[in-house]
Amino acid sequence: EVQLQASGGGLVQPGGSLRLSCAVSGVTFDDYAIGWFRQAPGKEREGVSCISTDKGRTFYLDSVKGRFSISTDNAWNTVYLQMNSLKPEDTAVYYCAAVIGLGHLENILSVKPATWDYWGQGTQVTVSS
Repeated sequence: EVQLQASGGGLVQPGGSLRLSCAVSGVTFDDYAIGWFRQAPGKEREGVSCISTDKGRTFYLDSVKGRFSISTDNAWNTVYLQMNSLKPEDTAVYYCAAVIGLGHLENILSVKPATWDYWGQGTQVTVSS
């Protein structure tokens, strides 16, 4: 059974940094991607970043490019989201998710949240002074 567990959220001042972690277990497929999503109050869930087993390709939401960085450990047991230069508009509940069999797609981040197969619980990120 695939399981994901997100952690690392918290309260940070604008301009600060946080690193989120997603512990991944039970994945036995070769073609998959792990993604980070966020959902702010009253807004739809949106894809922030993802990484694919297809050559380790990474994808980012335009508004976080240059500030966020996604990575994994060698065994893909943990996927990290390093978030720098945080802004108040980054405030949201952040979720990690896995999608199986679509890691080869040109832009995995365009895959709608409803299509992603497995989800972890959320972790709150609040950017405020």
